Amino acid sequence: MDTHKKPEETVKTSKTGRYMAIIAWIIGMLLLTRVFGVWEDNQRNPNQNLPTTSESAEAVTIALERNRYGHYVFDGEINGHTVTFMIDTGATDVVIPQGLADKIGLESYGRSKASTANGVITVFNTSLKRVSIGPITLYNVRASINPAMNTDDYVLMGMSALKHLELRQKSSTLTLIQH
Repeated sequence: MDTHKKPEETVKTSKTGRYMAIIAWIIGMLLLTRVFGVWEDNQRNPNQNLPTTSESAEAVTIALERNRYGHYVFDGEINGHTVTFMIDTGATDVVIPQGLADKIGLESYGRSKASTANGVITVFNTSLKRVSIGPITLYNVRASINPAMNTDDYVLMGMSALKHLELRQKSSTLTLIQH
């Protein structure tokens, strides 16, 4: 019995092996990219699922974890549309980037001036019928549409919403309480 392969069979086998190795590397790189993408998202927004909540007859409580940049970022809803909020106690209103406001169908009803870190800008006034943060719901919240915000990544949750909640900060946790 001859166990030697013909030269053309050896070439076919080595080409097949090489293609399989290339495909394995591509799949491996795609999987690593996905894993690190999820990890990075969790670093940016550790509150994607609002893990700590409690409800009682007196109050609804949500505990937010600070992200690695020191911000409290979390998912919520504006008028039934999912958005990502960032707590900003220095913002008078809830502030929505123009592009995001257009996507979720917000209408403005006038202009006003707002002082920002980049100077005074013109914003458009609006009202949010419903703002939801897990089990916490706020109604008829004053907001501003900011055409100067160059990202749709975050909605700034300013004092027009936060004034309806009690805030407690301890270590890297911010607790929101609605009475």
